[in-house]
Amino acid sequence: MDQGESYSENRVARLASLAGISAQIGYGRRPGQYGGKPAVVADNTLDRQFEVDAPDRAWVTDITYIKTHEGWSYLAVVIDLFSRRVVGWSMQSRMTTDLALQALLSAVWRRKPKSKILIHSDQGAQFTSKVWQSFLGKHNLDASMSRRGNCHDNAVAESFFHLLKWERIRRRTYTTLGAARQDVFDYIEMFYNPTRKHTNNGMLSPVDYEIKQKKMNEAGV
Repeated sequence: MDQGESYSENRVARLASLAGISAQIGYGRRPGQYGGKPAVVADNTLDRQFEVDAPDRAWVTDITYIKTHEGWSYLAVVIDLFSRRVVGWSMQSRMTTDLALQALLSAVWRRKPKSKILIHSDQGAQFTSKVWQSFLGKHNLDASMSRRGNCHDNAVAESFFHLLKWERIRRRTYTTLGAARQDVFDYIEMFYNPTRKHTNNGMLSPVDYEIKQKKMNEAGV
């Protein structure tokens, strides 16, 4: 039987680079429409300042997609930059403004912030709509947006989606939308928030990091 030829790892990497081939963790390009001028654009106030010294000062939000046999399922998350905790999320079968609003509403309901919060997003239609802007105004939230087509301006949200797809989804196609939602719930609420350790948190999970910081503040440390 022909065993083929052997190549070093560096040679394979060089040939792949020349051919324009790269490893793929997710499903590839996000399905949907691209281009077009956003309705309302906010300044990039966050400006990649991802280190925050207190909870509920700055949140980031974004949307990704998950494949099922019943069609695409879209996941919107809201992450607190202080602890990297997912404080709100929503899943729906359509990538609409309501998807993003439900994730943000769940974050507001869960955290009940007492002061103004910066909420950073990209310039997707869900975040530039008048409905989104109206919601922010009514809930003491200030908008910040990435520069057009610059994913690095929202790197924390991108990093979370990378972890979700690398550690749990792994290009899986779920049988149903409900199965996808259940698995995402399990990842976020049962693993990522309470258990997964982060170097940014001194190797504590988001929940444990917030508990530790709260105890230190109460003790006046």
